[in-house]
Amino acid sequence: MAVDLTPGPVAAELARRTARFVRDTVVPVEEANGGVLRSDDERCELQAAARAAGVFAPHVASEFGGHGLDMRDRAFVFEAAGYSLLGPLALNCAAPDEGNMHMLEAVATPAQKEQYLRPLATGETRSCFAMTEPAPGAGSDASALATKATRVPGGWRIDGHKWFITGADGAGFAIVMARTSGAPGEAGGATMFLVDAGNPGMKIVRHIETLDESLFGGHAEMVFDNCVVPDDAVLGEVDEGFAYARVRLGPARATHCMRWLGIARRAQDIAVRRASTRELFGSRLAELGMAQQMIADNEIDIAAAHGLILQACADLDLGGPSGHSTSIAKTFCAEAVWRVVDRSLQICGALGVSGDVLLGRFLREVRPFRIYDGPSETHRWTIARRVVRRLDAEDAR
Repeated sequence: MAVDLTPGPVAAELARRTARFVRDTVVPVEEANGGVLRSDDERCELQAAARAAGVFAPHVASEFGGHGLDMRDRAFVFEAAGYSLLGPLALNCAAPDEGNMHMLEAVATPAQKEQYLRPLATGETRSCFAMTEPAPGAGSDASALATKATRVPGGWRIDGHKWFITGADGAGFAIVMARTSGAPGEAGGATMFLVDAGNPGMKIVRHIETLDESLFGGHAEMVFDNCVVPDDAVLGEVDEGFAYARVRLGPARATHCMRWLGIARRAQDIAVRRASTRELFGSRLAELGMAQQMIADNEIDIAAAHGLILQACADLDLGGPSGHSTSIAKTFCAEAVWRVVDRSLQICGALGVSGDVLLGRFLREVRPFRIYDGPSETHRWTIARRVVRRLDAEDAR
C-alpha cells in the first residue's frame, strides 16, 4: 500500500501553528527551566496558552474538545510539538496521558468517559498507567503480571507492587493492570481498573531517580494494599486487559516516535546553526568533511524515521495488523534519535557538553526510549519471529 507522505490540509495548518507556538512560547519556558518542568501551575499556564493558540489536544475527538486527527495526521503535529521537551505537555499530548486518552476513547463506557476522559482531555487532571512491576513481575513480558485483583462484595480488592509508573505523582487517577485469573506467565487473565487518587489502598512509596527528568510527574514506585474499588471501576471487560493494552500500546509507540523525532530535528537545527557560524582551521565547521558527514547522517536518520512512522500510522489507521510496523518504527526511531542527538552534541563540541544549549539534556532524555515501551532487543525478537513465521506459512502452502 502506498503511504501518503504529506499531511491533510487541516493537519498541515495545525502543524504550522504548533511549530510557531512551540518556538515562540514553549521553547523560552523550556530553556529557562533546563528542559524540566515540575510546577503544576506552569503546566496549566502552558496548556492555557496552547488552548488560546488553537493547538490544544490534537488527538482527542472533537466532542471532548480536541481536533480528532487520525494517526497519520498526528505524526506531523506531534513532531512539531516534540521540537521542545515541553511541547507535548503544553498540547496535552504527552505520555502517559495521550495513550490513556486513546484507550479510554476506545474502551470506556459513556459514564467512564465523562468521569475520566473528559477532565483528562481538557487538562483538568492527569493520569498514569500502572502495569510495570519489579522483577520478576510484568515488564517487557507483560504476561508475568503478578498484581492480583480479587472479588469482594460490590467490587474488587487490588493487591500488588508496581514501579516505574510514569506521571503517578499528582495524577488524578491510575489505570491499573491486575490479574483476575490465571497465574504469572499465562497469556490471559488481566483486567484494567480505574483507581482514583486518594484511594487509601494506593500509595506512592518512592520517587525513582532516573536518567530522564522531563516526563511530568516523574517515575514512581507504588504499592496496592487492600485497594478496594467498585464494580464500575473495571475498564472494559474482566480478563481482557492484555487485549486492551495492545489497543493502547501500538499507537503509543508510534506517538512516542513522533515526539522524539521532533527533538532530533531540534538537535540537528542547533548543530547546523553552530556548524554554519563556527570558524576553525581557516573555514566554517560546516565546510569540513567530517562535520558534513554527521550532518548528512542526521538527515538520513530523520528522513528514514519519519517514513517508518508514517507506515506504522497507515497500518494503525486501517485497523489491520500493525504490530510489525510499529515494532520496526519504534526500534529504528529510538536508536536513530539517539544517534542524531549524539552527533549534534559532537558537532557542537564543548558548547554541546555545556548547559548553554540543551543537547546534554536531550541526550539524557532520549536514551531511555530504547528501553521504554519495549527494549530494542524485545522488538527485534518479535520482528524476527514474525518474519520466520511468515516464511514458514508460505512454505507450507
